[in-house]
Amino acid sequence: MDDQTRIELEAAAFRTLRAHLLEKRPEVQNIDLMNLAGFCRNCLSRWYQEAANERGIEMSKDEGREAFYGMPYDQWRDQNQTEASAQQKAEFEVAFKENVLNEKP
Repeated sequence: MDDQTRIELEAAAFRTLRAHLLEKRPEVQNIDLMNLAGFCRNCLSRWYQEAANERGIEMSKDEGREAFYGMPYDQWRDQNQTEASAQQKAEFEVAFKENVLNEKP
């Protein structure tokens, strides 16, 4: 497979993941994604922003989130996310500590 085809397939997979998380499963809470997978929609928006910045495209955190979410993040959050429960927050603390301890330098 040539590099251009690989890039196009990776981009298509990203678009499908984005659509799945934003359109098909917006009720899934970011904190639950973090607790189970170690990343969430905000991570994806940050990675998008970082990729833009690495290529010399100035993009703020808010601009990256808006590009990913397709609207201002606050608007998407208000429409789709709920306040995290005490249990979700406790699970996040455990998951976060495990992720930090298991990260490779």
